Amino acid sequence: MEAGLVTPILVRFSGIQKTYDGEHLVVKHLDLDIKKGEFITLLGPSGSGKTTTLMMLAGFEVPTQGEIYLADRPIKNMPPHKRDIGMVFQNYALFPHLTIEENVAFPLSVRKTSKAETQERVKAALRMIKMETLAQRRPGQLSGGQQQRVALARALVFNPQLVLMDEPLGALDKRLREQMQLEIKQLHETMGITVVYVTHDQSEALTMSDRIAVFNDGIVQQIDRPDALYERPVNSFVANFVGENNVLSGTVETTDKDYCRVLLAAGGTVMARAVNVSGAGAATSLSVRPERVAIVPDGASSDGANRLPAKVQNTIYLGDHALAVLDVAGNTEFMVKLQPGAHDRLRSGESVFISFRPEDCLALDPV
Repeated sequence: MEAGLVTPILVRFSGIQKTYDGEHLVVKHLDLDIKKGEFITLLGPSGSGKTTTLMMLAGFEVPTQGEIYLADRPIKNMPPHKRDIGMVFQNYALFPHLTIEENVAFPLSVRKTSKAETQERVKAALRMIKMETLAQRRPGQLSGGQQQRVALARALVFNPQLVLMDEPLGALDKRLREQMQLEIKQLHETMGITVVYVTHDQSEALTMSDRIAVFNDGIVQQIDRPDALYERPVNSFVANFVGENNVLSGTVETTDKDYCRVLLAAGGTVMARAVNVSGAGAATSLSVRPERVAIVPDGASSDGANRLPAKVQNTIYLGDHALAVLDVAGNTEFMVKLQPGAHDRLRSGESVFISFRPEDCLALDPV
């Protein structure tokens, strides 16, 4: 790639650590580059360090060690209002006594923008979120989705180089949340802004992000494109946290280049891709996605695929697809994704066989 086509780095976390009590590190060691114009999501369970990382970037928390750079400038000791960063919170943080127009104009008044320019920018921001006709209402007169749109307009009105979003859709119902996901992503693409987004909702992260950084226990476990995280997790935590996943426990018998033969704890052997195993004799957890498994007749040809006996526990109808819940090699919650209607042919307690390809089965670190 030519030097002129390389996307510049807007944010750099270098050797960042954070502790609140001097003993326990909330963020253990963070080296992370965020490119100009990308939408990156910090994903992880509660207490994993993702929100602390966002708060350090915003300036509301100070790193215990390391430095944060914004457009090549160290900002660790820079106050929040000088960082040129927009913020969107879960609770909207709108001023209840101000109109929508006044709420959106607030960041411009702080920056002493002229009255004429403020009016122009506020009009454009309200037009962007399709709320020009509600400019004189107050936040209490709006729905949750409308309030979140106002919070978004307020974060964008002063053309910040970076926008941070902390669980911004957590208070909305499912349908509205999905609608807002698409609107935020469209705004990001239209405006070319850089977005750092925090969520614990993995489907939200997969839908919206250019890249996802998966946090656990203060450490980034993996950072990658959504499809790569789902298809090629580097460890069991990522495999189990991102998307639906089936786990089978076993021991590595033999390895051959990129694959290994695994003896299951409940008996039987399978071939798997050797992703994160230490060799023959090592314990492993196998990861298989529900949509990569087929229920097959007893005498079906396997064509090199793994084939295991299973017992039907239950079936679940979900509209556009169904799930069969099976007992497979000691895992009584093994899921297989089915086409609608296929679940009608299965009966609880019925013995069946499942099949999956070795390339769809990942041998990872033991859970």
